Amino acid sequence: MTRRDFLIYSSALTATSLNAAALYNTDKFLTADEYSTLLSLDTKLTKLKRHVGFGNFNLISYDDSLKVARMNRRIGAFNKEELSLIDRFFSENPAKYGFYGERTCYDLNNKISKKHVVKIPRTGHYIFKGTPTEDYARIIGDIGDTLYLTSGVRNVMKQLSLYCSKLKRLKGNLTQTSKDIAPPAYSFHTIGDFDVGKLGLGSRNFTAAFAKTAEFRQMRKLDYVRIRYSPNNSDGVRFEPWHVKIV
Repeated sequence: MTRRDFLIYSSALTATSLNAAALYNTDKFLTADEYSTLLSLDTKLTKLKRHVGFGNFNLISYDDSLKVARMNRRIGAFNKEELSLIDRFFSENPAKYGFYGERTCYDLNNKISKKHVVKIPRTGHYIFKGTPTEDYARIIGDIGDTLYLTSGVRNVMKQLSLYCSKLKRLKGNLTQTSKDIAPPAYSFHTIGDFDVGKLGLGSRNFTAAFAKTAEFRQMRKLDYVRIRYSPNNSDGVRFEPWHVKIV
């Protein structure tokens, strides 16, 4: 952990502990040592993604990730602290952080074969063959090409990377992170769901702004489309109007 990151993290913890009325006063955080490990893990996952490529990173397995990192000096082998943190994020019950969603993956080394997915042109993302691919094609056909795929298949390591990046941005706040993104073993992207967005809306596609678009209003009229995380859902996840429920 750099001195700057440590000071930011320590400041966040101090502010939380001293202010009884703080918004996140009951939230659970990583310890300082765990946060330091998180920073190195996040950096290593980012280097891994750059090395294997954005599309491949969506599918890569745990074992293959470790092998690639070990063989590439610019990435470097995952150390025992990083491996322990990966195992913790995958294995623990996130209900302690307020996430009550269903576990979708029980194998840390989950394999996703390219034979079972379809790569969507100009997105870098994949969708599972069968119902997911069919529903995506129907949605685009019914609404038009102003709607596009913003996220498809995510294997464990991709979901772990997103979880770690969010946890880093939230200064180790496990409670808030678990409201914003499913932990690695709890993502329906690993088994079928996908995200859509409005062309030109950029990162705002992953905010409530998407719910105000004409594309979302049209999508809600389609009787075969369901949204995974509606407002005030029982899973404890924020409203995700962009997240199409398949499974």
